[in-house]
Amino acid sequence: MEEIYQKYQKLKDILAAAGSVAVAFSGGVDSTFLMDTASEVLGQNTAAITVSSTVFPKREKTEAEDFCAERGIRHIITEFDELSIPGFRENPPDRCYICKKELFRKIQALAAENHLAAVAEGSNMDDMQDYRPGLRAIGELGILSPLRRAGLTKAEIRILSKERNLPTFNKPSYACLATRFVYGETIDEKHLAMVEEAEQFLYDLGFRQMRVRIHGELARIEVLPEMISKIASPEISSKISERLTELGFRYVSLDLKGYRTGSMNEVLG
Repeated sequence: MEEIYQKYQKLKDILAAAGSVAVAFSGGVDSTFLMDTASEVLGQNTAAITVSSTVFPKREKTEAEDFCAERGIRHIITEFDELSIPGFRENPPDRCYICKKELFRKIQALAAENHLAAVAEGSNMDDMQDYRPGLRAIGELGILSPLRRAGLTKAEIRILSKERNLPTFNKPSYACLATRFVYGETIDEKHLAMVEEAEQFLYDLGFRQMRVRIHGELARIEVLPEMISKIASPEISSKISERLTELGFRYVSLDLKGYRTGSMNEVLG
């Protein structure tokens, strides 16, 4: 634990040196921990900036709003239309780079308007192990990545979050809904809504760490390996099949490998 506390202190030092910071705040595990620490270190010299868009579930926005309201954190919510960015809808392998470049430019402008010297985002050391083209955009724009600079992993962030009584310490990992689409398959409002409603249905059934990946007319469901037997039971599977068919999916399948981060990147080699 001593090493974790050393990293935590380094995180505080990084934030203090920035003077004032706008945190790109999604309400997830990492950005919540970063926002909580920034608020402790910088007080009124920080703010949360949350993006409201079609690629982030409404549930996540509500949780972000509640967190800031409960803690008296200045919260700026901005609308952002990823689908209007040239090249985004076509969903190329560098889609995340295209999106993050425009998104963080907007957040930087909002930070400047609110007299905040820097923008910080919540990527951690684990993000270096997967295909993350968005990190290139973050580097090019000079966005701070304090959790990575402090050397913190996702597991360590969860440990510290639990110590600080943050509600997200055991929250499942999440990602924008665009990650549910096969590269090269067009992203549009209709199919984003289908994915969001399908995942909300699974969430309401008690499945937390899961994904509904979309392959044309087929939904490929990922759940944790220990939950596969539950979701495959006749009672549950029939409910899911019926609901997802109502949403517009022609075929509903279960991925027997189970949930894993970035499974759409597997085709990239």
